[in-house]
Amino acid sequence: MNRWIGRISVVLAALVAASGVANAGTMQGKVVNVTTGKPAASVEVILIQLQGSMQPVANTKTNAQGEFTFDNPGIGAQPMLVRAVYRGVNFHQPLPPGKSSVQVDVYDLSADVKSINVPSHLVIFQPNGSTLTVAEQFLVRNETKPPMAFFRADGNFQVTLPEKATLRQIAASGPSGMPVVQAPIELGKNRYAVAFAFRPGDNEVRLAYEVPYSGDAATVKISPSYGESRVILVAPPGMTVTADHLQLTGQEQGMNLYEHSFSGAPAAFTVSLSGTAPPPNDARGGMEGSGQSGEQQGTPIQVVPGRLDGLKWYVLGALVIAFAGGGFLLSRKTVEVNAANGAVEITAAPPLASLDKEAATSLDALKDLIFKLELRRQAGTISEADYAAERAKAEQILRRLVRG
Repeated sequence: MNRWIGRISVVLAALVAASGVANAGTMQGKVVNVTTGKPAASVEVILIQLQGSMQPVANTKTNAQGEFTFDNPGIGAQPMLVRAVYRGVNFHQPLPPGKSSVQVDVYDLSADVKSINVPSHLVIFQPNGSTLTVAEQFLVRNETKPPMAFFRADGNFQVTLPEKATLRQIAASGPSGMPVVQAPIELGKNRYAVAFAFRPGDNEVRLAYEVPYSGDAATVKISPSYGESRVILVAPPGMTVTADHLQLTGQEQGMNLYEHSFSGAPAAFTVSLSGTAPPPNDARGGMEGSGQSGEQQGTPIQVVPGRLDGLKWYVLGALVIAFAGGGFLLSRKTVEVNAANGAVEITAAPPLASLDKEAATSLDALKDLIFKLELRRQAGTISEADYAAERAKAEQILRRLVRG
């Protein structure tokens, strides 16, 4: 069986690369200013290799029509990234294997904080011995018209950490969904900022930090950053979570969900936590061994009461549940609003390579899903174990495609 899996892996790699052989090594691209609807001339464009590390391997500039070309042996054979540097801001577009053309969208810049709003703020707690790992995720929405990117070089998104917190990482992602680790800008008094271009659409900011958890207890001060009216807290059932104006709203994937609402203007509030919990990997292992098939895991497993209806979350995405090796592990959750009854259904998003019906019948779709999986691995947003599991599922689909 191991020999068969190895052979399948070789075939998979060959098929992913084969579709791009004709154009391997060469690509054409165009940079378009979406704010004006016109091509962006004289823009620096960089080709980035993702395998191993994010290394620039070629650069050029757009012509008067915003066009550019690259010649590199990695094009068509491996996932790559195209970066356009417009007015000092980086705009990215993935280049999957086999693809020989790409359009990179850039935007004029706005420094006005009113360019964004934060409809959701998620906080996840996970005990780890004498420390408590805390992950916060902000959904940052940009609905500017005409479309513009919100950016300030001195920091355009600020977060405040609790006392005695040690920051581990801040990452941000645009509508494409690829997280990029950010260099935090220290502002003093436990405040940090990032300088990230929030493009029109849904963006995310994720941060991870640790606080002392002596005696399996701690208090954590949560600070709303941009006027969010509600905050959702997530904790293992072995923990006790208390705070003013806090309600238990349900359970999802074995984690308790709490809603904190504000009686007036949003303000910082203190959460008291105590108790222990098994590591997230153990919890996931228990679910995987429950007998559910991959197809069943995509169905809603918990309906949260209607008091969460005001949170019109199109994407909860990349729910942070743990952090390891300096990077955080992300599970894949989505929140869907049921139009029939208004209830919010929190579901586990389908695995990248197993639940997409299109991928099950199309080599091109399977290739795209594998590309996304590789991006997550390179970005450090998936553990090696989860990566191996998802890759194995891709190989199962390949078996079916090869057998016809």
